[in-house]
Amino acid sequence: MNIKRLLLTIIFTVTPMLVKAKEVTIEVLNIDVVRQGNIIVMIFAKEGFPKQHQQALMSQTQLVTDKTQLFTFNIKEKEFAIKVLHDENQDGKVTKNWTGIYPKEGLGFSNKQKVGFTGPPVYKKSKMSLHQAPSNISISIIYP
Repeated sequence: MNIKRLLLTIIFTVTPMLVKAKEVTIEVLNIDVVRQGNIIVMIFAKEGFPKQHQQALMSQTQLVTDKTQLFTFNIKEKEFAIKVLHDENQDGKVTKNWTGIYPKEGLGFSNKQKVGFTGPPVYKKSKMSLHQAPSNISISIIYP
């Protein structure tokens, strides 16, 4: 192995270890307290976003108590996307309306992305850079 190749291997191996975690507070707004249930905030890498909740890198759940609730995460990933679910029936899933396609429960996403007629937001439009993300991120829940 030549020196150049060895240096590149070391750089690509060590650099990810040097990424510092950043504390990010997510302020969930517009919570409909009449609906009760839980608010779930999930942090995703590209894999699984936004439907595969079990693939979320981190998640936190709180009972609905107020119109605005705070969640704090220590994020290490260079890029991430956020999904917020108002889980009214506390089953940990997005309950669909009568169509079986469109959500019945409130949802929110990073970068103000929304569920549209073509489906849920894509990671590419929802992702945030850890370096550029503010320490306080506000996400409004949108109800159908």
